[in-house]
Amino acid sequence: MAKGTGIEWTESTWNPVTGCTKISAGCKYCYAERMAERLQAMRQPNYANGFQLTLQPHMLDLPLRWKKPQTIFVNSMSDLFHNDVPLSYIRRVFDVMEQASWHHFQVLTKRAGRLAQLASSLNWADNIWMGVSVENDRQRNRIDDLRKTEARIRFLSLEPLIGPLHDLNLEGIDWVIVGGESGPSARPVEIEWIQDIRDQCLKTRVPFFFKQWGGRNKTKAGRLLDGRTWEEMPAFTGDRRLAAV
Repeated sequence: MAKGTGIEWTESTWNPVTGCTKISAGCKYCYAERMAERLQAMRQPNYANGFQLTLQPHMLDLPLRWKKPQTIFVNSMSDLFHNDVPLSYIRRVFDVMEQASWHHFQVLTKRAGRLAQLASSLNWADNIWMGVSVENDRQRNRIDDLRKTEARIRFLSLEPLIGPLHDLNLEGIDWVIVGGESGPSARPVEIEWIQDIRDQCLKTRVPFFFKQWGGRNKTKAGRLLDGRTWEEMPAFTGDRRLAAV
């Protein structure tokens, strides 16, 4: 949508597409759907269609106008690899990300099958991070699809975590984000699920970021895990920041 965001693991959001449809259990209480409905009620022009998938071509050049380097979450309010987003449009988004080389772009999808299908048709500039959402054991196949891309940084968003994820194959994965579900109907997350994923990351030396416990009041629930915050980031070379361990 715009510069600045409350999402803990990024700095800004950019939505050249808005709206989506539900594809798996993690979508049941979608925060983006609730937000889109509020923005529609507020008559925000980009949300005139509510949560119906809508291309926003007038938003394409926005990162080119942000001159200060930052980390940008792409389509926090949609999914770039939704079946209704044409390949030609996805390429336009990738072209902008390549042109805006001073930023880092975080693209996240639940449509990992389409991602794998299109990956060879896209230009994977070094500043494009690619991630998949995995909310429970039934969706772990998305990780294999992610490995088929040539993204410089490949990451997992295990959020909303609604089941355990034992024995993850983290080969070729550069970063793991974990978080519980938030909102009025949030499903509970077990501390043992989080600790197990954290320990898997420590064992394989994959940076681990714990976003939130979630719940009805995510601010009150906080972000402490075993007495500390976990905010590790993927490592970079050259002028890029190193993982905070």
